[in-house]
Amino acid sequence: MNVHNELLDHIFDLPDRPKRVVSLNSGFTESLFAMGHGDRVVGVSSYCSRYVDTDDRPIVGDYLSVDQTALAALEPDLIVVTSGVQRALGLKLKKLGQPVYALPLPESFAGVCDAAIRLGALTGDTSRGRELSETLAAQAAEIRSAWTGESPRVYVELWFGPHVRTIGGRTFIHDTIEIAGGQPVFGSHPGSYIDLDIDAIENARPTVYLGFHEPEFVVDFSAEMAKRHWTEWSRVPHIIVSDTQKGRNLIHDGPSLLETARWLQRQMKTAIVT
Repeated sequence: MNVHNELLDHIFDLPDRPKRVVSLNSGFTESLFAMGHGDRVVGVSSYCSRYVDTDDRPIVGDYLSVDQTALAALEPDLIVVTSGVQRALGLKLKKLGQPVYALPLPESFAGVCDAAIRLGALTGDTSRGRELSETLAAQAAEIRSAWTGESPRVYVELWFGPHVRTIGGRTFIHDTIEIAGGQPVFGSHPGSYIDLDIDAIENARPTVYLGFHEPEFVVDFSAEMAKRHWTEWSRVPHIIVSDTQKGRNLIHDGPSLLETARWLQRQMKTAIVT
């Protein structure tokens, strides 16, 4: 069938049930495996093995680049990427005549569920996509119900390499924190990933300082807090550190983000007790 991907303005022929799928987004890869379509995934990104057992599947790229020779050798009938900064890679693959489809970058937990439905439709198995979406929604409701009492005020700091950001209300990370029982301090901000405003953070007086870092850019969040004199507050924020490990990766938008929510909930409960 002819498929038109509006995000890339790309039209290509897609089999009713594509059997050679390349996923360059780890969240999509995890969803495809969760739907039982791992056998159809023939190529992955360098990050996908953090979330699923990719076995001996070739790594054909990462989030921003691709090995054109390795990709061509796989003869994919579908390549899935996302929008945002990965859209440039999608446009490059479109120019090469590849069967690439970009799904919207999730701006909420609902966006993660919607991605499952879209992936199900692309693979010719909409029912499994909807089943996964419904399962995720039910699990999120269960996690929410496990939190009782006052919600801690959570300030998030993301270290994308040297680029420091916090979050507003338009990101799935905001929802992950709320599902866990927390209250993001900038949840009313209309942006997604926003620049730091130290004065605004101090005025918000968060009770939890939730930091994410990558192996290549390890951050001492205790030292950062001391440098900013937050250790002198009457109530010092409790530090929780997220990293790239499955089940505690705050920036991962696949099904295991709910494992991260459960982990975060446990950490926040400890923070309140102490």
